[in-house]
Amino acid sequence: MAHSSPLVEVVAAVIIRSDDHFLLTSRPEGKPYAGYWEFPGGKMEAGESALQALDRELQEELGIQIKQAYPWMKRIFTYAHATVRLHFYRVVDWSGEPFGRENQLLSWQTVDNLSVTPLLPANFPVLHALALPSIYAITNASELGEEAMLHKLEQALQQGLKFLQIREKTLAGDRLRWLADEIIQRAHAFEAKVVINSDILLSRELGADGVHLTSAQLMSLTSRPDVNWCGASCHNAEELYQAERLGMDFVVLGPVLPTVSHPGLTALGWQKFSALIRDCSLPVYALGGLVQTDLAFALQQGGHGIAMLRDVWTDK
Repeated sequence: MAHSSPLVEVVAAVIIRSDDHFLLTSRPEGKPYAGYWEFPGGKMEAGESALQALDRELQEELGIQIKQAYPWMKRIFTYAHATVRLHFYRVVDWSGEPFGRENQLLSWQTVDNLSVTPLLPANFPVLHALALPSIYAITNASELGEEAMLHKLEQALQQGLKFLQIREKTLAGDRLRWLADEIIQRAHAFEAKVVINSDILLSRELGADGVHLTSAQLMSLTSRPDVNWCGASCHNAEELYQAERLGMDFVVLGPVLPTVSHPGLTALGWQKFSALIRDCSLPVYALGGLVQTDLAFALQQGGHGIAMLRDVWTDK
């Protein structure tokens, strides 16, 4: 897409505490959009990497120094005064206590209880993405059995699972409807989100939170389905581009590593996974042959988290 003015490269920090509160700051007087709330950050300077710029900006604005930050999404946004490319990082560890070195106000917020206003428009998709947990589970009743699947689900929900996809290719009709209904009811009792693979009508009928499209569905669509949460499976740059164009809420990309379910499929590997999502504007889950201990590495590569079909249901 062409832009009438040069892109201004900007870094932004999503500073997240262990209790999932994140930090917003108000823009000081004398700057465009003074009084608006935003994620802290600023313009990159010549010769700086994005992470170097972010560390400098957080020291200048908040008096803190980054200890652990993960690259996240990049988004282009056009304001009246400039077109900016925002490099978002999730900052999960830092030294010092944040304070407004430029006399800006600070506020720790949560996605479910946002109490400051007005917000800079570019931040709304980021807040939406923050509602997605880092672990995305995929049901596996075809291997575990239906009752065992429900038992494993109860255990995982009690241990904090908040997001799952119902994907049961060997079930159909009333049997699938029964199992999906059971899963949705149990998950919603724990305030967990549930999406159903490929079946938009079933998702609406059972009150699921959305749908997860196959890559074939994704490539055939001209507009995003009208559901609360819409994800899609991607395997290459073309599918990622289509997901961004349609405004998907998230995608999974894989297989990253060889998988039991698709032994003949060539794995991307972590290097290609990282390269494919480097400029992506959506949250991307790594998928394929992963276990929960792979999460930290996936975050380092720019992933939003990991999606799992088997390890998430394994007794720990």
